[in-house]
Amino acid sequence: MAGRYQMTRAAELEALASFRDLIDRACAEHAAVDEQTCYDLKLAVEEACINVITHGYAGMNPGSIMLVLEFDRAQVRVILTDFGRPFEPYEPAAPDVEASLEYGLSHGFGLYFIYQTMNHIEYETTQDGNHLTFVKQLPTGRKE
Repeated sequence: MAGRYQMTRAAELEALASFRDLIDRACAEHAAVDEQTCYDLKLAVEEACINVITHGYAGMNPGSIMLVLEFDRAQVRVILTDFGRPFEPYEPAAPDVEASLEYGLSHGFGLYFIYQTMNHIEYETTQDGNHLTFVKQLPTGRKE
């Protein structure tokens, strides 16, 4: 069970549906990927892309975001590449849900969700762009 999927879209919110569709298709082709894992992948990709769109490309013409999914027997590796301002992700403390409910859900959950759903996260900036890589371990005991 190996597979590689790739898609590049403009860094605009409208692109998120295309990324979700690609993840759904890729997950459906790999029996070892359960619904929760697929959901976690879509959540992490969407949150990371929203950060790139709203912060990385803020005040700039929208560039692009490239999504790569690499499946093997044990894990899914996701690589997001963009060309906006670099931002080193960090594992944040849990957001204050009480304050968010009182003042409205506005921000602060994206990185938290990524770190809660993924098993490993790396980030690097090179002359070829900003590369956010995260890995999701696949559930054990599933048949292909």
